[in-house]
Amino acid sequence: MKKVFTVNGMKCEHCKAHVENALNTLNGVTSAVVSLADHNVNVDYDEAKVTPEQMKEAVDGAGHYEMEL
Repeated sequence: MKKVFTVNGMKCEHCKAHVENALNTLNGVTSAVVSLADHNVNVDYDEAKVTPEQMKEAVDGAGHYEMEL
């Protein structure tokens, strides 16, 4: 499944890397690509292995970010 989530609090390449790494290390996430300009992340994931709530928890715990579901 592919889905776009808004992520608040990202301002730089360092933020981009933190959010992408938080998601890409989750079992079930195939890819996560952040767009700083759009303040969102495009995630390709297996919904049988990971939920949007688990992804939100990973992003929110990675720094001063908040992923909207």
